[in-house]
Amino acid sequence: MNNFDFKIPTDIRFGKGKISCLKEELGHFGKRILLVYGGGSIKKNGIYDEVMQQLDGFDVYELSGITPNPKLETVRKGTAICKEQNIDAILAVGGGSTIDASKHIAAGACYAGDPWDLVLDRSKVKEALPIAVVLTICATGSEMNSGAVITNEETCEKLEINTPLLYPKLSICDPTYLYSLPPKQSAAGSVDILSHVMEQYFQPNDEAFITDVLSEGVMKTVVKYGPIVMEDPKNYEARSNLMWASTVGLNHLLTVGKGGAWSVHPIEHVVSGCYDLTHGVGLAILTPVWMEHVLGDGTKSRFARFAREVFGVKVDDDMTAAKEGIKKVREFFLLLGMPSTLSEVGIDDSKFEFMAKEAIRTSGLSTRAYVKLDENDVMEIFKKCL
Repeated sequence: MNNFDFKIPTDIRFGKGKISCLKEELGHFGKRILLVYGGGSIKKNGIYDEVMQQLDGFDVYELSGITPNPKLETVRKGTAICKEQNIDAILAVGGGSTIDASKHIAAGACYAGDPWDLVLDRSKVKEALPIAVVLTICATGSEMNSGAVITNEETCEKLEINTPLLYPKLSICDPTYLYSLPPKQSAAGSVDILSHVMEQYFQPNDEAFITDVLSEGVMKTVVKYGPIVMEDPKNYEARSNLMWASTVGLNHLLTVGKGGAWSVHPIEHVVSGCYDLTHGVGLAILTPVWMEHVLGDGTKSRFARFAREVFGVKVDDDMTAAKEGIKKVREFFLLLGMPSTLSEVGIDDSKFEFMAKEAIRTSGLSTRAYVKLDENDVMEIFKKCL
């Protein structure tokens, strides 16, 4: 195992009715609150009203309209509000996009320059406002980690800001808040959770046996419960297990003792950065093709273990088992209703060369990935996804 440091300062409140702690806990940070959320769904399903009851007595300023693949322009707007209104803390009500935008705003509010500077140079993040979360979509794990991915539409860049200062102080995770999610969001969320764990599982160092076993358990949870929530959206057992899988899947627990660059996410980020594609959809298209591209004599045993432990493949030969595992991944994504090609979502080959260069430039794909990739490899993956 590699050396590691492990510290997660986020206070998780998990279960039905846990919103009741919000007023007291948020009060520790001050009275002037920026409430950040997406569209109108939290007003339709009643979550907004529950939150506002808890915010009685606070000075609340609102920033709504956070979109999937949150945009730099929105971050700039939120940063301006924080500075103008002397905001004490930020409350993010939503999923990963809302939380990521809130994290970037929290850092930008304490910085004199443009918030994008903090993405390009993380060392400039010296301070951040406290962040609290009411989670309404499980997918990204942003409720218990220090990262945030932001899209700069002007430059077609989708990059991460990451610093321990951006861990949420409090995250309220009530599985019943997921009941009204549209099927497409539930499906994309399941893909995202599985992909996060796979990125940490397929790494150059595979000696962290305990971490791998934990990862296999989380992946099996997603495979078991993802289809159930598609059929039965109000199944509490399924929603609660997926919600916790999302949180555990990217709170750094599953990367301890391992390390290395991710493989599929940096490729998908350039796709959704250019085309504003739903992140989970892009991952569903790219992941099986990446698996096929890197499968070989040096990787077959790892892929075979994945197939056997996660999907229950009963085949002795490693290469045969590995290929069956990739087939199972495709079938799982199709079961969730995910598209399997870029052409299905309106993407052609016109930007492939640009995206391949960006994927290599903005990541460790060519130096630290499970299987090192260059621009030609990424181009080949894109072409196979058409």
